[in-house]
Amino acid sequence: MADHTHGMVDPSLATSQKGLWAVKWSSIVLFVGACFQLFVVLLSGSISLLSDTIHNFGDAGTAIPLGIAFLLGRRKPNNRFTYGYGKGEDIAGIVVILFMFLSAIYALYASIERIFHPQTISHLWVVAVASLVGVAINEGAAIFRIKVGKKINSQALIADGYHARTDGLSSLAVLFGAIGVSLGFHLADPIVGIIITIVILKTTWSSAKEVFARAIDGVDPEVTKEIRHAVSHTKGVKSVANLRARWIGHTVHTEMTIVVDKTLSLLEAHKIVGEVEDNLKAHIPHLSHYTVDVEPSGHSEEKHNTGNPYTHSHA
Repeated sequence: MADHTHGMVDPSLATSQKGLWAVKWSSIVLFVGACFQLFVVLLSGSISLLSDTIHNFGDAGTAIPLGIAFLLGRRKPNNRFTYGYGKGEDIAGIVVILFMFLSAIYALYASIERIFHPQTISHLWVVAVASLVGVAINEGAAIFRIKVGKKINSQALIADGYHARTDGLSSLAVLFGAIGVSLGFHLADPIVGIIITIVILKTTWSSAKEVFARAIDGVDPEVTKEIRHAVSHTKGVKSVANLRARWIGHTVHTEMTIVVDKTLSLLEAHKIVGEVEDNLKAHIPHLSHYTVDVEPSGHSEEKHNTGNPYTHSHA
């Protein structure tokens, strides 16, 4: 996963105990480090450190939807929630996104306000230490996630690790801001705060697009393309119609109609469906539920939605 997404659990992590373990503990370390930084913010009044602290809290917040998704995921579907509780992950993701956005807006306001109303920053050496702590916890999270990611062959976790390494640069910027203030350039602190806040807003925007898309059943076009490719290349399938896919939590649910030769028997059609299922499971690792309708060639498109002679479901 090339982009770093807050508030959304990547499926390759959600299906791996080691991936979950890596995300959980690295998030805990980030949270503890961010708490220390918050203490220094209250002590010193550094706006740049406040922005960096919000950034690190946002990274640590990844564990929130992760925990909610798996707590709810243990509950079985029932008559009220027939699809289960996977959408709880989307709600948690939206909450994290809103928290990040509101926090970033506050940090931006505070940074701009500090430019027009400068204040003396105290305990500059503590701010410098807190900055180095930010660098250390992000680099630690990076090393940890990259190492585990390579071990379990998770590109998402590896990408997450490299992103954490990049976040360390934001923490390092706080150090340069503190040095600038110590040299008499008092605007260095709020300017660095604005730069870091812009980075947070950019990350929030890219994350929000993914989170809200999933919340309204949006999927990456590559997912449906891969599903269609897997099905259409199955011997005996003439075409694929009414293809739908959605994320529920960290698993994909899909349904479709396949068109086969009208001269085939029910047994032969059943065999083709079995091959379709095998191809789906081989090409879509996060697939947990699929429904395959079968229609003989020659039926009109309208009949696809009115009932089928043969339907096969798997959950």
